[in-house]
Amino acid sequence: MKKGLIFLIAAVLAFSSLVLVGCSNNGDVPANNDVSNEDTPKTPERTLDLMKDFTPEITCPSVYQVQKLDVTYGEMIKTKYYSTTCEKDRNVIVLLPADYDEKKEYPVMYVLHGIFGDETSMIGDGNSGMRILLGNLMHEGLAEDMIVVFPYMYASKTQDVCTAIDIANVEAYDNFVNDLVTDLMPFMKENYSVAEGKENTAIIGFSMGGRESLAIGLQQPDLFGYVGAIAPAPGLTPGKDWAMEHPGQFEEDELLYEEGHTPYFLMVCSGDKDGTVGTFPKSYHEIFTRNEVEHVWYEIPGSDHGEPAISSGIYNFCITIFK
Repeated sequence: MKKGLIFLIAAVLAFSSLVLVGCSNNGDVPANNDVSNEDTPKTPERTLDLMKDFTPEITCPSVYQVQKLDVTYGEMIKTKYYSTTCEKDRNVIVLLPADYDEKKEYPVMYVLHGIFGDETSMIGDGNSGMRILLGNLMHEGLAEDMIVVFPYMYASKTQDVCTAIDIANVEAYDNFVNDLVTDLMPFMKENYSVAEGKENTAIIGFSMGGRESLAIGLQQPDLFGYVGAIAPAPGLTPGKDWAMEHPGQFEEDELLYEEGHTPYFLMVCSGDKDGTVGTFPKSYHEIFTRNEVEHVWYEIPGSDHGEPAISSGIYNFCITIFK
């Protein structure tokens, strides 16, 4: 009788353990948060939770923007790749994470500059700016270890630099999506330890780069799982500003994703005193809202077209992606 009772108790305990294990595998995160990305698959439901639960830090904490003696910062590689799209060699800067290991695979974030800029515009001088910010965030474990790519976005066969704000020059920026997908991304795959898949690929840009990051996310939803735009420029949809009449890359009702293709994280932000792009960033937010596209929108009080909006956007984006 005693043996039967012991067996019964053991069976109940074993069944209870199985129930608990089953519960913990239904999306609940253990108390110590010690789970890998493989344990939390990126589903549409998880995507909605990621954006709905997001609360931005309006300005990037200054402690992450200064170089520190006890932090190892990643190597900054200035290199070239051949572009079949532009039929020429193109400059690119690749920022590796500290302690980069070719035996590991790393997610990749592409960072796009503004009009008249180049591959150096967003990274700073290497002793400040994004290299330092990202190095500090990765060191603190606030951002995942990642490879960061700073391309030259002006993609023209006939010109090497942007010469004006007009339709012909703007089309070269719109053409960057072809250079990116056809030439730069394969170059990165061939030469660096890149983790593939949209769950491992992000794109963010400032001004013209922000406009193009939104466009590229819409055009290539199966390639980019995380999309960010800081003070995105006019021209994603038809409109007119102080510089020109913009025909628009998309009609307003085309600013949407097919069901199941919305990015895991889609963010738009801008300074509320931006005299360069004005209210165009907010208009994109309003169009996304009308089209029922889940996204994050926020404004940085007092910011014009630059800081502190740029560091705020980079900070909030990087502490959220690849999680």
